[in-house]
Parts: sequence; C-alpha cells; structure tokens
Amino acid sequence: MVFRSCSVLEQIPNRRPAMQAQELLRQLRVPELADVRDYLRSLSANALAGMGTVAALCTYWYLCRPKALKPRCDLSMQSVEIQGGEFARRSVLLEGDEHLTNIYSDATTLYEIFRRGLRVSDNGPCLGSRKPSGPYVWLTYQEVADRAEFLGSALLHRGHSHAGDKFIGIFSQNRPEWTIAELACYTYSLVSVPLYDTLGVEAIGYIIDKAAISTVVCDVPDKARLILDSMADREHTVRTIILMEDFNAALVARGKEYGIEIISLKAAEDVGKANLRTPVTPKPEDLAVICFTSGTTGNPKGAMLTHRNIVSNSSAFIKITEGFSSIYSSDTHISYLPLAHMFERMVQAIILCHGARIGFFQGDIRLLMDDLKELQPTIFPVVPRLLNRMFDKIFGQANTPLKRWVLQFASRRKEAEMRSGIVRRDSLWDKLIFKKVQASLGGRVRLMVTGAAPVSPAVLTFLRAALGCQFYEGYGQTECTAGCTLSMPGDWTAGHVGAPLPCNSVKLVDVAEMNYYAINGEGEVCVKGPNVFQGYLKDPEKTEETIDKDGWVHTGDIGKWLENGTLKIVDRKKHIFKLAQGEYIAPEKIENIYIRSDPVAQAFVHGDSLQACLVAIIVPDPDFCPGWAKKKGLEGSYEELCKNQELKKAILADILKLGKDAGLKSFEQVKDIALHPEMFSVQNGLLTPTMKAKRADLRNYFRPQIDELYARINA
Repeated sequence: MVFRSCSVLEQIPNRRPAMQAQELLRQLRVPELADVRDYLRSLSANALAGMGTVAALCTYWYLCRPKALKPRCDLSMQSVEIQGGEFARRSVLLEGDEHLTNIYSDATTLYEIFRRGLRVSDNGPCLGSRKPSGPYVWLTYQEVADRAEFLGSALLHRGHSHAGDKFIGIFSQNRPEWTIAELACYTYSLVSVPLYDTLGVEAIGYIIDKAAISTVVCDVPDKARLILDSMADREHTVRTIILMEDFNAALVARGKEYGIEIISLKAAEDVGKANLRTPVTPKPEDLAVICFTSGTTGNPKGAMLTHRNIVSNSSAFIKITEGFSSIYSSDTHISYLPLAHMFERMVQAIILCHGARIGFFQGDIRLLMDDLKELQPTIFPVVPRLLNRMFDKIFGQANTPLKRWVLQFASRRKEAEMRSGIVRRDSLWDKLIFKKVQASLGGRVRLMVTGAAPVSPAVLTFLRAALGCQFYEGYGQTECTAGCTLSMPGDWTAGHVGAPLPCNSVKLVDVAEMNYYAINGEGEVCVKGPNVFQGYLKDPEKTEETIDKDGWVHTGDIGKWLENGTLKIVDRKKHIFKLAQGEYIAPEKIENIYIRSDPVAQAFVHGDSLQACLVAIIVPDPDFCPGWAKKKGLEGSYEELCKNQELKKAILADILKLGKDAGLKSFEQVKDIALHPEMFSVQNGLLTPTMKAKRADLRNYFRPQIDELYARINA
C-alpha cells in the first residue's frame, strides 16, 4: 500500500494541496465522508446499535484492561549461589554477598522505627480498638509515644534500668496497651519478655525465674491470678504486676501475701508522667526481646533477639515488596495473631515504620469476621489453619456439582491471569463469584502473608485467585527472628516458600541417614545473617546445638532447591524414627499429604522400632465430612460417623490413594487408622501455641487406640 501511494502521488499533476488530496482519495478508492454517511444510513437500527456496543466495549477494554506488574527480578532465577559458600544461596536482589541490615537510615532500632512512623504519618491514627458492635477508636502516634514515655518512666522510677533489671514481662492478649508497653521498653532500652497462658502455670513460672522478671504488665485480673498461682510455695523475683483492666481489693491483698504490689496501668502512667525521664535510646546491637518458644518437648527456650535482628528482618520484607506492594501510611492492619510470637511482631514493625495504622480484634476469634468488616484492613497476615477453614467454607457452600464446577472454572481463569502477572479483584469472575468472600474480609485487602506452618498448594493457589490480592508465603522460625525466605512478587506459584530474604543466606547440609545430600540440592536448612538470634537465654548447651561455630542456625527442616532458586520444605529432621526393618520415617511429611484429603482435618502418624508398619489417628473435618459421607450412603451425626467402620474404610482408601499419588513408599503408608471426633488444639494440650503437633503428648493421649490398632494388625 505504501509503495502504491508513492506511485500515485508521482502521477498527479502539480495542483493545489486540497485538490491533490481529493484526487488521491479517489484513486485509492477511499470512501469520502458522504459515502460513509450514506452507508451508515443504509444500516438498520439494530445493526447500528450493535456496532456502537462493540465500539464502546472495545474502548472500555482498552482503557480499563488489566496491566501486568513487572516482577522485581527474573523469576526463573530468584537466588544465586555464593562463591565458596558450601552451596549457600542468597537473594538475587542483593548487589553483593553482604546482607541487608536496614533499609532506612533513620530506622536502625525499633524505637527509631516508631519515631519514623510518627513523622511520616504526620501524627496520624496509630492504634485502634473497639467495643462490641461499636466503631474503632484510635490513638494517634503522638498519644502512643506519650503513653509509652509515661509507662517507661514509671518502670525506671521503680528501679528498672538498661544496665540492671531490664526484663519486663508482658502477659496480655493483643490490644493497644500491649504495643504501648512494648514501646515503653524500647524507649528506655529495656527488654520485653512476652508470656502467654497456653504455656501453663508451670511454664510461666519457669520463664519468670529464667529471666528474673520483677515486673509483669497484664491485661486482666485472671492473668495476674495465674502469675500468683505460679509463685505459690517458692521464692520468686516478681515485685510488681501492672494491670490494664479493673481489679478488686481481694486481688491486691493476695498479691501482698506474695510480696507483690498490684497497680493499675493508669496509676503507673500517672507516676511516670510526674517523674518523666529522658528516653534512653537503644543501639542496634542491644537486646530487644526475649521470645520464649513453646517447643514440643521440655521447657520453653528464650530466644534472645536484638534490635538489629528485628530491623534487618523487617527491612528484608520491605526490600522485596517495595515498588510492588509497598506499605503506605494509608494502610490498615488487623492484629489478631498472638503478639507473643515474632510473626505478628514483625508485621507490626513494618506497619509502624510506614506510619500506617493497626486495628486490634475484640479478643474473641469468633468475632474476627465482624472486626474485619468494620475495620476493612488492607494488610492481613494469616496462618494455614485459618486458610484451610476459609477454603473449606467456600467449597462447603458450593453444595452441588454445578456450583463446584463454576467455582473451579472461575478460579482457573483467575489463576491464568496470575500466571501472566495480573492480580486484581475487579474481573467478571470477581463480580459474579468471589465478591462475597472478598467482602467477608472487609473488601479492601491488598496484601496477605502466610507463615508459621505449611499450607497446601491447592488451598493457597485457590485463595490467591479468589481474594484477588498479592499473597506471599514465607518460611522461618523464632531463631531467625521470624522469616528467612519469602515468595517473590510476581511469582504466584505454590509448592515452595520462596527465595532467601535479603537479610540472610540459606544453605542445605547433608542428612545422610535420610539420604539427603547438599550436592543434590537437598538437606537440612541452615540460615546465617543479621536476623539470626543471639542464642537462648542462660542456656549455652541448647544454643550450641542450634548455632554452629560458623554462625549458621540449624533449623531441623529438610529443604530442596528448585530450578528457579526457590526453596521447598520437603521433610523434618527432628521427628524421624525407624521401623522394625530399619526404614527411616518422617511422619510430618506423610501427615502433610494425608491432610490434603477432603474429609480429613488433622492427622497424627505413629510408628516405632518395635513395629513393622505405621498407623494413624485421623480427625475428620466436621464441616466437610458429613456431606462427603452422605454421598457414599453414610448418614448420622458427626460423632456417629466417627464410629462408622465404613466411613473409616473410605477415608483410609482416600488417604492411601493420595499417598501413592504423592510418591510415598509402601512402608511410608499407614496400615490402619482410628477416627477421633475432637480436634487437636492448644486447649487440650495436643498442639503448641504455634499450632505444631506435640508428638509426645499425642502419642501418650492416643496410646489405647494405637495399641488396639497394632493388636488388630498383628493378630
């Protein structure tokens, strides 16, 4: 066409430009405006309406078409091997092998993090709480800073100091006063020591003695009574209990019997206000927190974490997500995961650093959905247990084959968008299918993070699609402050825990007895960097078991490097045992496969060196199992179904099929199971506060069922 146009122009005589143009159009046979007008007039009204609709839709799509976000790095290689580093790998986001310690020059301690938040928020809302059915009421950043200085000054007035008695116990559910008490410690270089009631009276007394705690800040009188119970009939270090809520004279009198003064938080703040001290700001290398890990056996261990540990870990998350899902002062986070653990503490540090706001749940997890609707958070950290419940509830409501097909089809369409880098919640599928589930979380969630335990790839992928937000999965432990790997922005595949954070390196070490070798890209996960803890409080033996002479933390988890430089957790080193024939068994790997079964909520796999096979205790899912059983012609109450031998056979067949599909060897499959109607929980002592199985307690609790299973197998 271009060549023809040139030849035509050469043939046209030298005329006026307008005449030349008209002659050109005539020779090219381009319709004139009058011709177009005549053509349109010849069309029917329906045809014109159809053309207009198509044009409008095309214009709308062009202007509003979803745009893919550009990944932070080449997603086919998210980590690189360190030269001469025993196969250790680091984040590809680092320019060299030096680890990230802080991302903002004015935020190198937790105290500075808060002061930065105060500045960038322009003294905006900071901490919020609500009464039942009421709105959120907010404290500003300056109000929080003032109250922290008042409480911190009161602690100094009572004899605490950064050089002497510096450990302050905090025994409370998540609420604004928790964060104020913690900030009071940071303002005067004191050290917070969280307590939690699920540890039990004996463990609380152990922690208080281990850290020689003389002051504990509590939320309710029952917590104070628990402390007094732990002090019974022995010497103790506690001198003061500061209570957030009202208490009676009887509690004060009982405290005096133990030599403990009980005062209100308001009274303490009034004392501090009258005796205000200049802040004693901490240094990055100073201790910030003693976080006691619950453990599955023995007494809790107090992980010593410095300001640098926590700042480096939070900075690494900020580094990974900046420019992709950055945090702004307009963001809102809902705090419901226990502040006694480092996952929630890390999230709060990131939120406060950017001057955003934190809204606390009412304290009852059953009211969390109501809090979400009222608060409408944009940042929502979760744990796999909550994700599994959400997943089960969504599919439980899809109670016909057609509804399930539509749900799965819609999720696959959204998954296809995610794979191309598009994350949104305004697609046709969102409006028709997923709007309700998004609204249940407040309708504004744009960033989610899950950690603390493994999550099923199927569950994670579906919820990423259904919720239409950037959804990260991380891996770590208290000894690494919180996280040591995190999925990369733009990589919304499941089945791995991401690449090393910019604050640490990760290497895999041989575990020969389990046939894992670093040369093959498999082995025990070890972590090194400024986020690695300083050791366990007053426990050098346990510290040496965890941190080697070169500074690597040995996690006890077995990992595998994938081709794209991400890490996959495949096994657990600490909970292995031998069967009678000598085969090594990693029960947690098997359990993680079995709980993918639709009717299974929880699984406990057991075996020992005196037996030739494995057995399991299975807790059927109370929401899903009855419907699943009905399709197989089995009916009755949940408790009745758990006693039904036909249901037991059906579940056994289902988990064995899953095990075979997942590549389990024959000796790794259970021979028989028993159904149990009660969930393993923290309350019944079968799970730790971080939702890990207490295997010794599970074994003892289910000893009669285990013995009966083996008797039947060996008969």
